[in-house]
Amino acid sequence: MKTPVIKANKLTKRFGDFFAVNEISFEVYPGEIFGFLGANGAGKTTAMRMLCGLSIPTGGEAQVAGYNVFTDTEKIKKNIGYMSQKFSLYEDLTVLENINFFGGIYGLTDKQIKEKSEKLIAQLGMGSEAKKLVGSLPLGWKQKLAFSVSILHDPKIVFLDEPTGGVDPITRRQFWDLIYDAADNGISVFVTTHYMDEAEYCNRISMMVDGKIMALDSPANLKKQFSVASMDEVFFELARGAKRKAD
Repeated sequence: MKTPVIKANKLTKRFGDFFAVNEISFEVYPGEIFGFLGANGAGKTTAMRMLCGLSIPTGGEAQVAGYNVFTDTEKIKKNIGYMSQKFSLYEDLTVLENINFFGGIYGLTDKQIKEKSEKLIAQLGMGSEAKKLVGSLPLGWKQKLAFSVSILHDPKIVFLDEPTGGVDPITRRQFWDLIYDAADNGISVFVTTHYMDEAEYCNRISMMVDGKIMALDSPANLKKQFSVASMDEVFFELARGAKRKAD
């Protein structure tokens, strides 16, 4: 069996007497698309921050890309990709300037940046937009560019935090084509989403409720387990008992 890219065992984050994340355990494997779902207040944002090296856990253990979340936070940050709904791009820089800037941050050589930027722009069909400011691009193009930049350095895993919020279904579908391509190239994709149809696209789904993982399996198996026809219904069955109202 392949070595997990993420391995969490009873990972916990406590604030005083409040357990934001309460002993969650799971693994994510190379090339897997792993959906990390939960209602507001479930604790998924806190969990993601720990896995990205942005917050130190208060209990349990976890490794991300082979590095310890307690002691190797800086190494984790250098070996993962990250994209949020806010895109993480500089809108007052051109497409090419953004690629060059982030390539430098990721430690790529000038030669690597040149080669990767040419390949990326060609793949996205953005040759005529390369010298345009990112702020002038349509939302869908910004998304696709932001995702491509987040994996410019070939990380083992990329974290996507609500990446498709606010865009139309066709653009969301195109964005998921990029996710599939990344997974086919061996990059693990850890994604949070509010769209339950997107949960269907994942290899496995984790459902968090009140700081705990209450279900973890493939979409097909979860629907079978709860005797329902859609992931919307699975989510409702689990989330309706939640006590928290805000993350």
